[in-house]
Amino acid sequence: MASNQAKVILHWLDSSRAQRILWLMTELKVPYELKVYHREKTAFAPPELAKVHPLGKSPVITVIPPTSAGPEVKEQVIAESGFISEYLCDHWGRNSSLVPKKWKDGQEGAVGGETAAWLRYQYLMYYAEGSLMPFLVFFLVTSNLRGPQVPWLVRPISGAIANKINSAFIMPNVRKNLELLESYLATPPSETDGTGYLCGDHLTAADIMLSYPLFAVRERAAEFTIDGASIQTKFPKTFEYLARLEKEPGYVESVQTIEKLEGKFKLLPDSQ
Repeated sequence: MASNQAKVILHWLDSSRAQRILWLMTELKVPYELKVYHREKTAFAPPELAKVHPLGKSPVITVIPPTSAGPEVKEQVIAESGFISEYLCDHWGRNSSLVPKKWKDGQEGAVGGETAAWLRYQYLMYYAEGSLMPFLVFFLVTSNLRGPQVPWLVRPISGAIANKINSAFIMPNVRKNLELLESYLATPPSETDGTGYLCGDHLTAADIMLSYPLFAVRERAAEFTIDGASIQTKFPKTFEYLARLEKEPGYVESVQTIEKLEGKFKLLPDSQ
């Protein structure tokens, strides 16, 4: 590593959101190093991650500045997928198509001068964790109420409670979210030539941000039904889109990187 080149250490946890950060860094050609952590039997992250960031979660990155920056420029520890993604795009993606053009020509800095593609992109960067992911976490929690970790005498009661929560609260909200994404895939922003991705006709960092929750939905698709129909039937554009994402060269390379290190790649922890 040249002394005048910054480097990023990705603190990567197996079966976690950290994989999409590895994908993003692969796309941006960020000079990086992987530090691998493995979940404990409880499926929680190991305590070593708390030494990197107080919350002890992944993804977390450590940004090591070039030596030419001088001693006053210190290492930075950055957490949260959205913040990490924006930081990486700010420094390594300025000329990348992963970030849509922000301003309409001649309207730079004006209120309302933003392009439709950038506005959608920026919204989705926050939406992935702020709106979509919480309902999937709720679903995984209620699924555990029906699982073997619940004593069999109590399981019929906990299972009935889980089913009620799912039907009354979780599934209606999952449906609204998938309807939104299906509509985005059908209606490209006005500045783009077509669709196929969430912000138009090519991959952006917002697609990468949404890859983890949507791949998780697909992995558990058999447990999601809407009006008695499978979600694959209800949201065909979304599932076609996911098939495109997993063929993206950067995604394939990121998975192969983990397979070489770990022998296999898994999206979700075993206990989920």
